[in-house]
Amino acid sequence: MVNQVQRGDGTLSSRSDSSAASASGGDSSKESSRCSTPVLDADRTDRLRYKMRRRMESGDHWFSLEFFPPRTASGAVNLISRFDRMGSGGPLFIDITWHPSGDPGSDKETSSMMIASTAVNYCGLESVLHLTCCNQSKDNISRHLSKAKHLGLKNIMALRGDPVGSDWEEEEEGFNYAVDLVKHIRSEFDDYFDICVAGYPTGHPEAHSYKEDLIYLKEKVAAGADFVITQLFFRAETFLKGVYAYLDQQCVCVQGYQSLRQLVKLSKLEVPEEITRVIEPIKDNDAAIRNYGIHQALEMCRVLLDSGRVPGLHFYTLNREVATMEVLRQLGMWQEDPRRPMPWAVSAHPKRKVEDVRPIFWGSRPKSYIYRTQDWDEFPNGRWGNSSSPAFGELNDYYLFYLKSKSSKDALLVFEVFTCYIAAQPNRKGHKVMCLPWNDEPLAPETNMLKDELEKVNTRGVLTINSQPNINGKPSTDPIVGWGPPGGYVFQKAYLEFFTSSENVNALLKVLKKYEPRVNYHIVNVHGRNLTNAPDMQPNAVTWGIFPGREIVQPTVVDPVSFMFWKDEAFALWIEQWAKLYEDESPSRMIIKYIHDNYFLVNLVDNDFPLDSCLWQVIEDMFELLQTGLDTGDVLGALNTGDGGASGGR
Repeated sequence: MVNQVQRGDGTLSSRSDSSAASASGGDSSKESSRCSTPVLDADRTDRLRYKMRRRMESGDHWFSLEFFPPRTASGAVNLISRFDRMGSGGPLFIDITWHPSGDPGSDKETSSMMIASTAVNYCGLESVLHLTCCNQSKDNISRHLSKAKHLGLKNIMALRGDPVGSDWEEEEEGFNYAVDLVKHIRSEFDDYFDICVAGYPTGHPEAHSYKEDLIYLKEKVAAGADFVITQLFFRAETFLKGVYAYLDQQCVCVQGYQSLRQLVKLSKLEVPEEITRVIEPIKDNDAAIRNYGIHQALEMCRVLLDSGRVPGLHFYTLNREVATMEVLRQLGMWQEDPRRPMPWAVSAHPKRKVEDVRPIFWGSRPKSYIYRTQDWDEFPNGRWGNSSSPAFGELNDYYLFYLKSKSSKDALLVFEVFTCYIAAQPNRKGHKVMCLPWNDEPLAPETNMLKDELEKVNTRGVLTINSQPNINGKPSTDPIVGWGPPGGYVFQKAYLEFFTSSENVNALLKVLKKYEPRVNYHIVNVHGRNLTNAPDMQPNAVTWGIFPGREIVQPTVVDPVSFMFWKDEAFALWIEQWAKLYEDESPSRMIIKYIHDNYFLVNLVDNDFPLDSCLWQVIEDMFELLQTGLDTGDVLGALNTGDGGASGGR
């Protein structure tokens, strides 16, 4: 239910919403004036209640997913990966439960606050944070809410919470009912948060009657709640029989006997006899129970959706994905749209809603880029500009759980590891190399277009970590390279970024002279000695799009200044994410350390995007020059003395 509750006379009452006229969330004119390019994806700016309202008006059902904070750091890593996978199916939002015993408002990587913040900032998911008033003072609750706002959280599920002991004890300096929490949020934070409250289709276990519980629900909505999610239930008719037929209802797919027992304990509900009768004989067979749960959930969801009275389904996932995804797929609600709002992963933090330009270097590490720019007050919109000193955050806290790499320990020969990753083939030990420190996932479909050429150069010591093909006017709906709204066209310059030896770089610099000005380059080593032909250190747009009724959007640039910040991270990954997998003084560690200390990081841009990319020929010419045995000289000597090229040592 979105911002409405049924009166006793059958009519609906809605909370007055002065900002409803602004579907973008009521931005100030000052903030709006900074935006030179309209945001391409309206859902990035809309409030959750507006998204719900739009879905209800169009008759488009939605689903949402509930998770709880894990107990361990490794569990948090797994949960964030699950967010990425389950977020691809198109949930309207996710929500994170509040566990008082787990220090939920702290900065711990397993806290409710940090898990919800990570979902918003690093996974780009609309997120609702549960908040209970159980055993909390008013000041403590205000601190939690202020922190949530600072972290970019915009939605709160206001709950009383369960007592720590068997009986409820009143909090003298706090609140005793969810309605008091709703009033406090509206009093202290006005209309900033969208507020969700709980509804109970069979009545709250502590309510004297169903009618009394309904009165409490009306009070919560009148106090400022925007929508309601129901308690779970086992029969569709429980939900459809009364006022709760207009709420966002919660489904649970039973996945194991113990999880069912825990759910019953927490919800204080009784399992219907017809379900108990089926489950008891198979209680030791989790697979059988899961299949039965999927069947039951499907039947109930179909009845609910076919009734025409249910706008959305809320799934309590138990932090698992298989059963929930299967139910949603069979319902036809799981929609993996290959199109992207931007060529890179977006953040859902409200202050980043106008962001539409990023350097290409973090293309495979978007979480790292978001982390290093989290303290920026404004984000590039329309174009990158000519910032002489972008304030990228330091790498001191780089090893936070959601940035850790999943690199393999099976590296024997570095060239072989890179080549096996590109080819998606097993290494000499028979293990597939599915990731690298610079690329946590297998090759993207776009990069697969370059697979053959990438494989060739990696076998010869050009160790690629980032690339994109040239694109000349592909439709924005193209399933591989498309992004942005339909009806547009997208363009790209060919780009290649790699580590390679100083010998190769000496030859490369000689070769590049005959490709200027078509090819821009930037070459740097771990010590910051660098050479570039970028004119006046200006950024170079390498991805742009043209859309009906909009200015040209250029979301990806090669920026020479940002590249110097990226190189710190790129070189650090050799040691921190790869070398440390091996014992000190081991051959593998020594090889990796040698590359870190002696290789160069190179990026190349082919500006002539309508033609076939010349970058592969540049690399081939470099190898041919080396094979002739001719003296390539020591072009890099100028770097070592800080006296060479368009930009000497920094």
